[in-house]
Amino acid sequence: MSEIVVKNVSKKIKDAVILNDISVSFSSGRIYGLKGKNGSGKTMLMRTVAGLLIPDSGSVVINGKTLHKDMSFPDSIGILIENPAFLPQYTGFKNLKLLASLSSGISDEDIRTALERVGLDPDDKRTYRKYSLGMKQKLGIANAIMGEPDIIILDEPINALDEETVQMIKDVLLGIRDNDKLIIIACHDREELEYLSDVIYEIKDGSVIDRKEI
Repeated sequence: MSEIVVKNVSKKIKDAVILNDISVSFSSGRIYGLKGKNGSGKTMLMRTVAGLLIPDSGSVVINGKTLHKDMSFPDSIGILIENPAFLPQYTGFKNLKLLASLSSGISDEDIRTALERVGLDPDDKRTYRKYSLGMKQKLGIANAIMGEPDIIILDEPINALDEETVQMIKDVLLGIRDNDKLIIIACHDREELEYLSDVIYEIKDGSVIDRKEI
């Protein structure tokens, strides 16, 4: 079980306010959608929850521990924020194996399962530099879900994916949610966001302006 409490979080970069006194909460067994235009603050909120951005004020508390005080990053998290970056000279499997080596408890079988779940062949010998945009996006999702971490954060996960793959990814995410995991996603497609989400937070100018139960 995971619980994230974001309380009165604000952040400026130079003179621009990117998060403005945001208070939201997330808990296991649900998918939370973040809705808003480009520049609204969705990605910055995700980066803050993931421990990648330190707020100027306020706090992010995960399972009773405060980020940047009690821990640097959430203990069990998978992230796809903005463009996924992998080593171009390695295969998809090799890239994930290198990343898995930085964590504990992720086996080769977990990596193979993650690749298969997003429609990639674990035995494909093509290197990342030869991947299409869709394959690169799939690899980014596979990296985020391998080992089914307790918290999964996905920024525009269905970008560059064909219709069949989009449905596959939606089914995978709903299955992970039903395994009592916590998922936060941002998506420009309103219908897809509503299909996946249990709760939607609408963000505008760095502030949460609406919370909707689906």
